[in-house]
Amino acid sequence: MGPEILKFNWSNSFELWNVKIQDMFVQQGVEKSLLGREKKPMGMDNDDWEDMDARALRVIRLCLVDDVLFNIIGEITTAGLWTKLESLYIMKC
Repeated sequence: MGPEILKFNWSNSFELWNVKIQDMFVQQGVEKSLLGREKKPMGMDNDDWEDMDARALRVIRLCLVDDVLFNIIGEITTAGLWTKLESLYIMKC
């Protein structure tokens, strides 16, 4: 999976965790999955997109404690899961 990332568990900073996950996505070449299917690169076929999205989704799930994972378990795309996490855990000012 690459560098060790502390699992997000509410007590650590979501913003810092977010940066580390996005850095990991860039290293693994799956960062475009955060944009959602509607932003799929023109030359990419659907199977490649589905594979990339599935890999990114699993990276996020593996970097969450069970209590957090329970709150997003129904999300089946990386973009959907990411949006849900942001809505739940980004500090509202």
